[in-house]
Amino acid sequence: MAGPHTAMVLAAGLGKRMAPITDTMPKPLVKVAGKPLIDWGLEALENVGVERAIVNVHYLADQVDAHLAKRETPAIIISDERNELLDSAGGIINALPKIGSDPFYVVNADTFWVDGPKPNLVLLAEGWDDARMDILLMIAAKDQATGYDGRGDFHMDNDGRLRRLGIGETSPNIYAGAAVIHPRIFAGAVAGKASLNRYFDAAIATDRLYGRRMEGLWLTVGTPDAIGEAEAAIARQTVNG
Repeated sequence: MAGPHTAMVLAAGLGKRMAPITDTMPKPLVKVAGKPLIDWGLEALENVGVERAIVNVHYLADQVDAHLAKRETPAIIISDERNELLDSAGGIINALPKIGSDPFYVVNADTFWVDGPKPNLVLLAEGWDDARMDILLMIAAKDQATGYDGRGDFHMDNDGRLRRLGIGETSPNIYAGAAVIHPRIFAGAVAGKASLNRYFDAAIATDRLYGRRMEGLWLTVGTPDAIGEAEAAIARQTVNG
């Protein structure tokens, strides 16, 4: 398919692990390599022609609003969660009237990547198969990742189909904080707090959750100490091309 023209940027989290920086600043505005985290994702969306980005806000929302007001492309639409933090899926469900009926990108505002030869959002769009998929996740391998020390997120077969890890299992496959999702997966959803993991599991149950391997470098900045590690990795990637 041609890439989605709409994206949902999840930017409402509290960022507690990033304290004390986030005592006075929302995590999406924390700078890495001189650029606020949220701008890494918005620039990636702009570079692949996304026209509209719906951004949910909650914690220190006025700061996020003021920062995003300076951006011309993609056009920013605020989804206000000041009264209640709705979690990842709840935030999307709340914004569905703004998103529309076509597949859309989802990008976490606090993780980002450095592209390889082809933009990773293009790889996602090229990998989307509407007949087989409800959700397509960008997948990083552990050797592409900086700031990650978990056991992995999914097993992925040769066709890209994903399944959960069992007890005690590990995997090199990490959900890299970007996806293409069809809004039909939320049909009948009730407004309120909900995690995307619920919908990942629903898609797994019908063999409609898939992954696409990313290229380049994936970074997650969960704590203040991780900022320097991410900046060093970006510098190495820049030097090595």
